[in-house]
Amino acid sequence: MSTKYVLDPADRRRLLASPAGWLACGFGSGLTPKAQGTFGSLAALLPWCLLRDLSVPAWLGVIVLSFAIGVWACDVAGRILGVADHRSLVWDEFVGQWIALLPALLAPWWAVLAGFVLFRLFDVWKPWPIGWFDRRVKGGFGVMLDDAIAGLFAAIVLFLVLRLAT
Repeated sequence: MSTKYVLDPADRRRLLASPAGWLACGFGSGLTPKAQGTFGSLAALLPWCLLRDLSVPAWLGVIVLSFAIGVWACDVAGRILGVADHRSLVWDEFVGQWIALLPALLAPWWAVLAGFVLFRLFDVWKPWPIGWFDRRVKGGFGVMLDDAIAGLFAAIVLFLVLRLAT
């Protein structure tokens, strides 16, 4: 598969013509020219804020369902683009960000900012085992898995920070 970095207009049209592509690119948030992951994570905050009042079990259900749909969507979108984990595919950032923000559901407003920063840190840095999974697990599952683990790491750190702050 190609490692094509920039999408041309034809790539964008093909991606957005498919429901899987539309979802995988985070409703268009992954189509920014730079910092696609950051813009995807920022875009993930809007549905998170709208659904913030869901219970923790309901959020876990949203995350599991969104992960499963993301595996399918990112796999299809990757085949459309000819790149398994193209930068424009940011649904994994949505799900990872939502995992990272689980401790923020019952916390002060600053926890949302901290969760955002922590998730971006783990997603970019990719400490073990995140980087290991990123390099070895391919397809839609691989796209989703490393960000879910980064979100889990961020959630654990955020939980500990919140515990220390109270």
